[in-house]
Amino acid sequence: MKTYRIEVQRIKGMSNANGMLHAQIDAAVLPATAKEDSAPTSWLSLSEESARTLQLLLKAQFAQIDGRKARSQR
Repeated sequence: MKTYRIEVQRIKGMSNANGMLHAQIDAAVLPATAKEDSAPTSWLSLSEESARTLQLLLKAQFAQIDGRKARSQR
Protein backbone atom coordinates (compact mmCIF):
# COMPACT_ATOMS: atom_id res chain seq x y z
CA MET A 1 0.00 0.00 0.00
CA LYS A 2 1.27 3.47 -0.85
CA THR A 3 1.22 5.96 1.99
CA TYR A 4 1.20 9.74 1.73
CA ARG A 5 1.59 12.82 3.89
CA ILE A 6 -1.10 15.29 2.76
CA GLU A 7 -0.95 18.87 3.99
CA VAL A 8 -4.11 20.86 3.25
CA GLN A 9 -3.16 24.44 2.53
CA ARG A 10 -6.54 25.86 1.52
CA ILE A 11 -10.10 24.58 1.16
CA LYS A 12 -11.76 26.18 -1.86
CA GLY A 13 -15.20 24.58 -1.83
CA MET A 14 -17.28 21.48 -1.36
CA SER A 15 -20.21 19.82 -3.11
CA ASN A 16 -22.02 16.51 -3.14
CA ALA A 17 -23.44 14.34 -5.90
CA ASN A 18 -24.54 10.72 -6.11
CA GLY A 19 -23.66 9.97 -2.50
CA MET A 20 -20.12 11.39 -2.74
CA LEU A 21 -18.72 14.55 -1.13
CA HIS A 22 -16.24 16.39 -3.34
CA ALA A 23 -13.79 18.90 -1.83
CA GLN A 24 -11.73 21.37 -3.85
CA ILE A 25 -8.46 21.90 -1.99
CA ASP A 26 -4.93 23.11 -2.43
CA ALA A 27 -2.66 20.52 -0.84
CA ALA A 28 0.93 19.33 -0.75
CA VAL A 29 1.03 15.56 -1.28
CA LEU A 30 4.29 13.79 -0.48
CA PRO A 31 5.11 10.10 -0.22
CA ALA A 32 5.43 8.97 3.38
CA THR A 33 7.81 6.38 4.70
CA ALA A 34 6.34 3.88 7.12
CA LYS A 35 8.11 3.41 10.42
CA GLU A 36 9.06 -0.14 11.28
CA ASP A 37 7.05 -0.21 14.52
CA SER A 38 3.75 1.03 13.05
CA ALA A 39 1.30 -0.01 10.35
CA PRO A 40 1.55 1.85 7.03
CA THR A 41 -0.93 4.70 6.96
CA SER A 42 -1.47 8.05 5.24
CA TRP A 43 -1.58 11.29 7.23
CA LEU A 44 -3.79 14.32 6.62
CA SER A 45 -2.55 17.55 8.21
CA LEU A 46 -4.42 20.84 8.28
CA SER A 47 -4.34 24.04 10.27
CA GLU A 48 -6.97 24.84 12.90
CA GLU A 49 -8.48 27.42 10.54
CA SER A 50 -8.74 24.87 7.72
CA ALA A 51 -10.19 22.28 10.11
CA ARG A 52 -12.89 24.73 11.23
CA THR A 53 -13.67 25.61 7.60
CA LEU A 54 -13.90 21.92 6.72
CA GLN A 55 -16.23 21.33 9.67
CA LEU A 56 -18.56 24.16 8.57
CA LEU A 57 -18.60 22.97 4.95
CA LEU A 58 -19.31 19.37 6.01
CA LYS A 59 -22.20 20.51 8.23
CA ALA A 60 -23.67 22.48 5.31
CA GLN A 61 -23.32 19.54 2.91
CA PHE A 62 -24.88 17.07 5.37
CA ALA A 63 -27.79 19.48 5.97
CA GLN A 64 -28.31 19.67 2.22
CA ILE A 65 -28.25 15.87 1.92
CA ASP A 66 -30.65 15.44 4.85
CA GLY A 67 -33.01 18.00 3.33
CA ARG A 68 -33.42 15.85 0.21
CA LYS A 69 -34.36 12.69 2.14
CA ALA A 70 -37.98 11.65 2.38
CA ARG A 71 -39.65 12.45 5.67
CA SER A 72 -39.79 8.75 6.59
CA GLN A 73 -35.96 8.47 6.36
CA ARG A 74 -35.14 11.40 8.66
